[in-house]
Amino acid sequence: MYPTREQALEELRIAGELNPGVWTDHCRYAAQAAELIAKSCGMDAEKAYVCGLLHDIGRRTGIAQMRHIIDGYDYMMSKGYDEVARICLTHSFPVKDIEKDLSRVDITDGQYAFIRAYLESIEYDSYDKLIILCDCLADKYGLCILEKRHVDIARRYGVFPFTVERWNKTYDYKDEFEAIIGKSIYTLFPNIESCIYTQQIANSFCLR
Repeated sequence: MYPTREQALEELRIAGELNPGVWTDHCRYAAQAAELIAKSCGMDAEKAYVCGLLHDIGRRTGIAQMRHIIDGYDYMMSKGYDEVARICLTHSFPVKDIEKDLSRVDITDGQYAFIRAYLESIEYDSYDKLIILCDCLADKYGLCILEKRHVDIARRYGVFPFTVERWNKTYDYKDEFEAIIGKSIYTLFPNIESCIYTQQIANSFCLR
């Protein structure tokens, strides 16, 4: 189950008031990317948009790293939105392994164990893969190419032994969707070339 577009927009508006920041702009652009790709792939574009819009809703509780994942999951489950709750948890893991996350571990041991078990119990579906991909196709300025987003994240988080593995998995998901639509996903995004000329400034908090 997932909320309507109007309900999701209201949730994001409230969350932005609780924890102001450019993360809400990122969510709106991720939702736009998800909707455009979903429409071209014959997926539920409304679900894709809502999941993209709310994937970072856990940031409503304040500045956090790994905690925003479980906070988003718990909040969406409390609302009965299990399909969005799943996305809140999976979107940070292009590689389905909690040990290969970039975030500082700011959660309890029990929460960490829950996320590990959850990831191990599922196989990613098209919506998991789509939002993971679209999280990397949107920054605070708008839609962007993967390379720009990857470098931005590396500048803020640093580079880890598994960084390239995470990048490669994201490209795998991009390839999967492009095989379905028969062309580059970038052809779906209006004025995508403008992202090349927009200066990326690292933020003092986590945007991913």
